[in-house]
Amino acid sequence: MNIDSLITKPTLLLDTQKTLRNIERMIAKATHSGVVFRPHFKTHQSAEIGEWFRKRGVNAITVSSIDMARYFADHGWRDITIAFPVNLRQLPEINQLAKEIKLNLLIESMPVAEQIVSGLTHPVNIWLKIDVGYQRTGLFWQDYEGITAVAITIAHAHNLNLVGLLTHAGHSYSAGSREKVIEVYETSVQRLQAGQITLRDRGIETAVSIGDTPTCSLVDTFEGVDEIRPGNFVFYDIMQAQIGACSLDDISVAVACPVIAKHPERGQIIIYGGAVHFSKEYLRRGNGAPCYGHLARLTQNGWEALPDTSHITSLSQEHGIVQVEPYLQDLIQIGDYLLVLPIHSCLTANLLKRYLTLEGEWIEMMK
Repeated sequence: MNIDSLITKPTLLLDTQKTLRNIERMIAKATHSGVVFRPHFKTHQSAEIGEWFRKRGVNAITVSSIDMARYFADHGWRDITIAFPVNLRQLPEINQLAKEIKLNLLIESMPVAEQIVSGLTHPVNIWLKIDVGYQRTGLFWQDYEGITAVAITIAHAHNLNLVGLLTHAGHSYSAGSREKVIEVYETSVQRLQAGQITLRDRGIETAVSIGDTPTCSLVDTFEGVDEIRPGNFVFYDIMQAQIGACSLDDISVAVACPVIAKHPERGQIIIYGGAVHFSKEYLRRGNGAPCYGHLARLTQNGWEALPDTSHITSLSQEHGIVQVEPYLQDLIQIGDYLLVLPIHSCLTANLLKRYLTLEGEWIEMMK
């Protein structure tokens, strides 16, 4: 099917075959290592794409909010981890979910542990969120006294089941090379295992869960880990390609953006596609200039990335300014569209809210 007539405004295109290839590759890695594969669904946020995982034997998932947990619970998922520290203001919604499904929550402080002990009406599983170096949330990995105190509080509660220690090593995104990413993984696991040993000495056994796409993509064998929770791998993006977690050919989403103006005198094309479609995430090119998206072109089998000399240099709310090579100025006309590989596919998907497959089918996301 020719999808041209369906592209009237910024549209998120999905290459189904690349996406399935990404899913199957990560499942195979998890299976090879004998770890639980609990993919993070915050990237795609789609019940239909979720079914692609379920058909391949996945039955446990990760989400980033209570609303997302509700959405996927309503679509039949019965084992869900909310990978975000418990928000005490949402205890009623948490209790309702815990009544219906196997719910796994994150705790990173004693005040929250004490409040949910009395505030929960149904049993839940608890992971202790550990900060292994990212410095966003979590009990600091060397705070063995604090980790032990929270673990004991949970272990003694009748409605809480302490599962283990969980981390998101988000600093892997700035590691800069495959070797550095693997180093982040190894250090993270060592720090989690130190917590395991501390708790084991108190008679508390715990599992270990990690969740970032760079380490899950680049590490060959997940030694010392019981569970992995990557999410971005399902689509990948320019950020992951720059890290080395994927190739440009692995990126399975692209935004089709109508061309609304041309300025050959400055080598630029203006697209309908701005910060409300891409966010304002950017990467620095070799010369230090920002890149807000990388151009690609349609082929018979999907798309292929163009040389990085053609990219989005600036975004406002609805406009994107694209620096292009002279040959593109001649080829692209006002009324055509350009394909843009996003810097961060999670944010782009969240902003555009639905997908158009290359076969011409619409896939909806949670609203």
